[in-house]
Amino acid sequence: MLDTVFQETKEKMGKAVDTLKGELQKVRTGRASANMLDAVRVDYYGTLTPLSQMASISTPESRLLVIQPWDATAMKEIEKGILKANVGLTPSNDGKVIRISIPPLTEERRKDIVKQIGKSCEDYKVGIRNLRRDSNETLKALKKDGDISEDDMFKGQEYIQKMTDEHIRQMEDIQKAKEKEILEF
Repeated sequence: MLDTVFQETKEKMGKAVDTLKGELQKVRTGRASANMLDAVRVDYYGTLTPLSQMASISTPESRLLVIQPWDATAMKEIEKGILKANVGLTPSNDGKVIRISIPPLTEERRKDIVKQIGKSCEDYKVGIRNLRRDSNETLKALKKDGDISEDDMFKGQEYIQKMTDEHIRQMEDIQKAKEKEILEF
């Protein structure tokens, strides 16, 4: 009974950490990364297709993305998809490949991005704390129904608190690493 509650809580907290990682990977740092284009969907013969399934994306330089479409006829649609995705990047095409130059971030913009990251991380931490609360309520309900003893409930709450602390620490580490990446020139 307790193991089920612990397992579900751990899975949900782990998913929250993974989602935060994914969200922060999309944040522009002034350095080119293929992850910047993960949100791009291209209208390819009437179907919205992820860009990564239509072309190879490489970063030959730290401020340049090169997209090599597998189907050269999709070049215009890929450009439209990048512009429509509103990722703040402007593609240029030479007929064979699409190049995207990544402009350097200003100091002010870097600080704004760090604030946004802090707010986003705090929102995820609140989510983790809400999961802790829900799990603790589940433990109290199990104790009330007589499925577990009071000692088991308190031990369970301690274990859930340790899980919460560990996942919040992981989020803070992810946040610090991303902030460091953004603030370095």
